[in-house]
Amino acid sequence: MQNLDVRIAAGRYDTTEALFDGSVTVDGVRSVTMSTAPTLPEIFQKLIRGDVDVAEFGLTFYLRSLEAGAPFLAIPAFPNRVFRHSCVYVHAGSGITGPDDLIDRTIGEFGVYGQDSGVWAKGILMDEYGFRPEKNRWVIGGLDRPMTPFGFTTHPHPADVDVTTAPEGSTLSDMLVAGEIDALFTANVPQPVLDGSPAIRRLFPDYEAVERDYFRRTGIFPMMHAIAAPRGLLAAEPDLAGAVYRAFLAAKDAAAQRYRDSQRLYQVHHMLPWTNALFEENSRQLPYDWWPYGTAANRKALDTFLRYHHEQGLSSRRWTVEEIFGPGVA
Repeated sequence: MQNLDVRIAAGRYDTTEALFDGSVTVDGVRSVTMSTAPTLPEIFQKLIRGDVDVAEFGLTFYLRSLEAGAPFLAIPAFPNRVFRHSCVYVHAGSGITGPDDLIDRTIGEFGVYGQDSGVWAKGILMDEYGFRPEKNRWVIGGLDRPMTPFGFTTHPHPADVDVTTAPEGSTLSDMLVAGEIDALFTANVPQPVLDGSPAIRRLFPDYEAVERDYFRRTGIFPMMHAIAAPRGLLAAEPDLAGAVYRAFLAAKDAAAQRYRDSQRLYQVHHMLPWTNALFEENSRQLPYDWWPYGTAANRKALDTFLRYHHEQGLSSRRWTVEEIFGPGVA
């Protein structure tokens, strides 16, 4: 690989910062060029278009590409994870006070039916509260600016699920404020929420307690994205997948160590007050490696996502962990 120049696209997170600043690199290659994009779907598109060699890739978009025959293979590094009880918002006047009230409602979802965040949120609600997506009407559109459904991916959904597109010029945030939709499943916080709109509230107002209880009972910390590369490149350079995995792992571990080291100075590296208290609370509940990479440490979460994806009609069969990740990585 000594003559290989590798182009990598990812979100610039604490888990990837060391790759961007050059303190961690991909061993054995001639050079690494890091890039990002204003939005995560734009990063996914870079990989699909062939603009980069390796990229962060949403799990549902990766699985959809496999169904369509696209030649990508995932690497089990997970730079983006989020607990998702917090991602469901409801109109304050909808009468929705809990998950049982979501039956026969009109619900918005950003970009595609079955975003990574939506797959997790729907699946958790199905497992724990008896939620049934087919008993609702779904509207797909842009969150804070008008947008047609993503054009870079497929749009499967079961025949008995009512999925339509938001009216031209409408945003899901505005529709929720106006009561034109009753609820919203979203990866990002709607702008009206950030602006303090009284028209929107979370389905789980005390979402942190609910999510901590969920983790306590299940041990699942949901991952949204993995890393992916073209199969042809990985076949031509059989050592590349392992080298990329180790680089993302080292970058993530460096970030975790920075948090541990900064405890001594009461997290003065951050503007956010009481981060030491949060770190101490998390340390009591989460294991030492609270953000693990590799398939072994994440098998339960990955199996759960693959089950959700199939149950929600987004994949034609239930894929296995061994099928979606390359061998000999971790």
